[in-house]
Amino acid sequence: MLAAGLGKRMRPLTATTPKPLIEVAGKSLIDHGLDRLEDAGVEEVIVNVHYLADLVEVHVGRRDAPRVIVSDERGALLDTGGGIKRVLPQLGDEPFFLMNSDSFWIEGVRPNLRLLTEGWDDARMDALLLVSSTVPAVGYDGCGDFLLDAAGHLTRRRAPAIAPFAYAGAAILHPRLFADAPDGSFSLNRLFDAAIENGRLFGVRMEGIWLHVGTPDAISAAETAIRESAA
Repeated sequence: MLAAGLGKRMRPLTATTPKPLIEVAGKSLIDHGLDRLEDAGVEEVIVNVHYLADLVEVHVGRRDAPRVIVSDERGALLDTGGGIKRVLPQLGDEPFFLMNSDSFWIEGVRPNLRLLTEGWDDARMDALLLVSSTVPAVGYDGCGDFLLDAAGHLTRRRAPAIAPFAYAGAAILHPRLFADAPDGSFSLNRLFDAAIENGRLFGVRMEGIWLHVGTPDAISAAETAIRESAA
């Protein structure tokens, strides 16, 4: 779980509170994600920390399940790709879940982490991303990230075009995705682009509603969607 970002778009809230600990509907963003992993049967999660790291470390240390191991990036922020590469020896040789600490959604008929698991094909895939249609997403005002074909292949949006799907911050990755990855800090998008070139980046369309909580204003929108879904 990636929890080391600076949360710049969430200022001024992140001046004193790391983004993963900002609450939506009475629960921190990171706990929303950890709860999803616990429901999926995940027993151990590695969480990387950098900005206001002490607060995040203490918070996740209070959980009984899943068990949290902290990857300390206080000395140097490694970005999304570098942070994962650093902990690959702890992850082993099998595919693993990746989640952003602010990955957040209202579940549909089937849990979305189960959709990822059921959609994984080791022979064809190096990465399988959970993607959301941009139209029903709450709090999202971007132009989309990907096109998704009938076989599940993902390709990038070409500016200035608009793409129908956005990455929802959860995925299954195989360690081989990092075979030619550089050392130090780098974006995971670099590896996604390489997987696209090799025809090995796939997507599964999520069920339910993606809640994109990227700014302070998006918090109230997400809470409204949660209340309405429970009505």
